[in-house]
Order: sequence, then C-alpha cells, then structure tokens
Amino acid sequence: MSVSFHRENVSLNADEKLIIKWLTNSVNSLDYSIGELSFVFCSDDYLRKLNIKHLNQDYFTDVITFDYSKEMSLIGDVFISTERVKENAKLFNVSFNEELFRVIIHGVLHLCGFKDKTKEEKAEMRSKENNFLSLINCKTSS
Repeated sequence: MSVSFHRENVSLNADEKLIIKWLTNSVNSLDYSIGELSFVFCSDDYLRKLNIKHLNQDYFTDVITFDYSKEMSLIGDVFISTERVKENAKLFNVSFNEELFRVIIHGVLHLCGFKDKTKEEKAEMRSKENNFLSLINCKTSS
C-alpha cells in the first residue's frame, strides 16, 4: 500500500497520516484495498489544462481522477485544485478542511466505481461522502 501527496506550486498543510488512516478505513469498508494512490494538489490553471488535455473539457473543476485500479485494489492519481476547494468552501459555507476532505473522498469513490452523472448517482455519491466525512474531524477551519 502506498499513498503519496504532491504539491504543484501550491502550499497546503495537511495531516497526511490522518488522511491515510481515514482513507484506508473508508476504502476497506467498501471491500477495496489501497494499492497506490497519488494525490496532487495544484492550481486552477494546472487542473484546467489537464481537463482540456485528457477530457476535452475547457472549464475549471475541483478534482480529476485517473483510474488504473486492478480488481479490488485501488490505483490512481487524484488531482485537486486547492483554489477551487477554497472557493467551494466559501460557497457552501464549510471549512476549507471539510471541503478538501470531501473532494479527496469524492476522487477515491470514483476509483471504487461510483459515478456522479445522473441525479441518482450524485445522490448516492453525496451520501457516501457524508458518511465518510462523519468519520474524520474536518470541521475545523484552516
């Protein structure tokens, strides 16, 4: 099992050990295991360029997940715009950490096969996010 955190020209203080423990417990509860996960925290522009290059979508987004999983072992790269997280935290009136953890688990849920294209899929994804957010103390401001 390997979980790594990278920053592309952004600063971010995160309790990586806490996040790894939380993700491991969350993923295991869904009968998956962590193979190799890489989280890349970046700017809006960095993520928008990836969105254009790999998904042919020209807009800002908070997270893009690249899935290389094998069966029940999660392998993937999760790119997260800290600028989008900050803006969305203000928009939804939650702490930066709460929104950051929501986006982290959202990306991991995609690796577990959850989708969010339809209304029903979005509702299921949000329910899973809320469940896993309840397992970690993310309400504090940062």
